[in-house]
Amino acid sequence: MSHRLLRNRAFRLLFLGKSLSLVGDAVVPAALSLAVLRATGSTSALAIVLGCAMVPRLLLLPLGGVVGDRFNARTVALTTDLVRCAAQLYVGLQLLGGVSGLWQIALAEAVGGAASAFAMPTLPRLITGSVTGDDRQAANSALGAVKSVTGLGGPALAGALILIAGPGWAFVLDAASFAVSAGLVAAIRIGHVPAERRSLRVDLVEGWQEVRNRDWYWTSLVAHAAWNGAAAVLMTIGPALAVRQLGGERTWVAILQAGAVGLLLGSLLAGRARPRRPVLAANLGLATYALPLALFAAGTPAVTVIAAYGLAMAGLGFLNPVWETSVQAAIPPGVLARVTSYDWLLSLSAMPLGYVLAPLAASAWGPQAPLWAAAIAVGLACAGTAAVPGVRRFTVTDGAAGALPPKTATRGHDGDEHSTEQADLSTGRDRVTR
Repeated sequence: MSHRLLRNRAFRLLFLGKSLSLVGDAVVPAALSLAVLRATGSTSALAIVLGCAMVPRLLLLPLGGVVGDRFNARTVALTTDLVRCAAQLYVGLQLLGGVSGLWQIALAEAVGGAASAFAMPTLPRLITGSVTGDDRQAANSALGAVKSVTGLGGPALAGALILIAGPGWAFVLDAASFAVSAGLVAAIRIGHVPAERRSLRVDLVEGWQEVRNRDWYWTSLVAHAAWNGAAAVLMTIGPALAVRQLGGERTWVAILQAGAVGLLLGSLLAGRARPRRPVLAANLGLATYALPLALFAAGTPAVTVIAAYGLAMAGLGFLNPVWETSVQAAIPPGVLARVTSYDWLLSLSAMPLGYVLAPLAASAWGPQAPLWAAAIAVGLACAGTAAVPGVRRFTVTDGAAGALPPKTATRGHDGDEHSTEQADLSTGRDRVTR
């Protein structure tokens, strides 16, 4: 993290708060799985609880984007942190008190998932409101690195906490992290330009038009959805194949740890790299996810699969900060939360489809078939964005990002396109007040 970012009080508080909440979130999956299995002994019950958390999040994301644009980002973030704190604290107290009924856990996780639908689109507005354009990629990279580190250490922390004190305390820890995050966000001062109050339908349509009118944006979302669908296929089929064909449970653990390391390295690289065509570079990096899928399907030695998965996750780690910085620079401030909500909605929508279709395809044609299909889909979708004019023309120059109109592009002697002006542009200097 640069010295300039460290001197930025608003970002320091935001970074610390989000880091703490990420630590809390990292211990919950293991605690949730153990708590539900102890209470019911059923994996189907666990699927129901996870669905209760995901479905409200997906359904409410567009509304969360509207709220994020209409109201001050600090107010929305503070409110959602407090709601998620209450939801996780409720689950923790129920478990500590010996009351572990399924419906209480499912209801609390549904409330937490709904709050996440409002929190997720608001984060970019917190970043743009506290960090200037030149430092945003470093800020996004720092947050991405923390997410990677918590992904590495979270399961170990969860295991120790569960063994020593039980799963209830893991939820209490997560609640405490949201409470501290809320306190830190409350200390941040972020300006807000009141948006024109219109009907919910008009706001939703306007946000969607901002997505649809940018070919670099919506085609990238198709690629990101393909990646998430492919990841769901691998997470569904990969563990069994690793156990049966690649050496057992240790191999699967090694694959996941290589992915976590790759994700961290990719995030750190994104903090230093400044590709001139960031969207193109990020999507091409994302296409490397086809490699571990294909190697899994081909039954190659475990070491090749482990290395390929680490490389693929480095591509994801690189994409996230680069993509977020590009979006924050190019999307007008008044619609940023709505556009971000559609980003999350479209990108995540393919995951449930992957979870459902992968086992069905594996039963019908064998486990290799869905892996090959996923490899082809993610490779074509991500690398195929290179054929989209807006993706190729989207550049970053002097901290400003934008899609270059065709009429301003000239062909240089080296074969690259050079521009004389930029259009559809919102620079970091224009986005200080929120």
